[in-house]
Amino acid sequence: MKEFLKRKDIEISLKRYGIDALSAMAQGLFCSLLIGTIINTIGTQFNIPFLGREIMVDGAEYKISAFTTAMSGPAMAVAIGYALKCPPLVLFSMLTVGYSANIFGGKVGGTLAVFVIAIVAAEFGKAVSKETKVDIIVTPLVTIGVGVLLSWAIAPPIGKAAEALGNIIMWATELQPFFMGILVSVLIGMALTLPISSAAICMTLGLTGLAGGAAVAGCCAQMIGFAVISFKENKWGGLVSQGIGTSMLQMGNIIKNPRIWIAPTLASAITGPIATCIFKLKMNGIAISSGMGTCGLVGQIGVYTGWINDIAAGTKTAITPFDWIGLVLICFVLPAVLSLIIHAGVVKLGWVKEGDLKL
Repeated sequence: MKEFLKRKDIEISLKRYGIDALSAMAQGLFCSLLIGTIINTIGTQFNIPFLGREIMVDGAEYKISAFTTAMSGPAMAVAIGYALKCPPLVLFSMLTVGYSANIFGGKVGGTLAVFVIAIVAAEFGKAVSKETKVDIIVTPLVTIGVGVLLSWAIAPPIGKAAEALGNIIMWATELQPFFMGILVSVLIGMALTLPISSAAICMTLGLTGLAGGAAVAGCCAQMIGFAVISFKENKWGGLVSQGIGTSMLQMGNIIKNPRIWIAPTLASAITGPIATCIFKLKMNGIAISSGMGTCGLVGQIGVYTGWINDIAAGTKTAITPFDWIGLVLICFVLPAVLSLIIHAGVVKLGWVKEGDLKL
């Protein structure tokens, strides 16, 4: 069996599933649901008809965001299949698997359902790939058959479980905004820097509202924090690549000296409850934005989109100066200032020396 799994490149490990597949799934989400939301927001707010207008298809009206939302399941499944090194026939079959898992999993839990079912279907497909003379029939049949059957059988309960857990986290944050603000901000922020996907975690749990706002705060603290405290070593290139790219670039340095992580993490522990208790920062856009921080300014666009949605729904009257001040302070100013102050203390203690943050 070990020889068979090795020959088929089926590696049952935390790295393959918990890091490679999860990170790839986040990229699939970005290239479908998230980018569609950004395009639609830009088109609507800047009155660009091509981007924001509805398109007639068979008598029905659609926006670009509607197409990208519909394709989020297939995009995630194909991304997972790519990360698992699926052969072509398996990879192409993942389109159907992702679509079915996302539909059966529901609006909130579809992401988790796709993650679990796509992995199983992909590995079954890889196991039978090129084992018969009618591979072109057997491989898609097994991959799609396993994926759709699992979607029908387990995607609904997976979806309900993910939704329930997300609701508990959001309820707890509403009930205890200070303590949960710290917890969510720190954990989601650390997940962003680790080689796993904070965006996929937020999307899977459907983290919005105050919990989503705390997640945004934590992610921004990590990205902006590392960008500013490493400016001396990495200059403008490092500032941009970490500040609007990803703090994951520092993972190698963290392994060498974990103490470089103190400043951004403590900063997130401070900005999280400030976001939830003082500014009441909420992520009422799509949940994936909660775990993106300042990456491409997706987190901030998500908060802004949430404001627009709330105004349209009648739960918010207008976007106030206080809203903008809170967004700027939580996402940019406080992470930079706090990280610099805390990092100065860490350096003074001799825990971090020059060159530890060099990319």
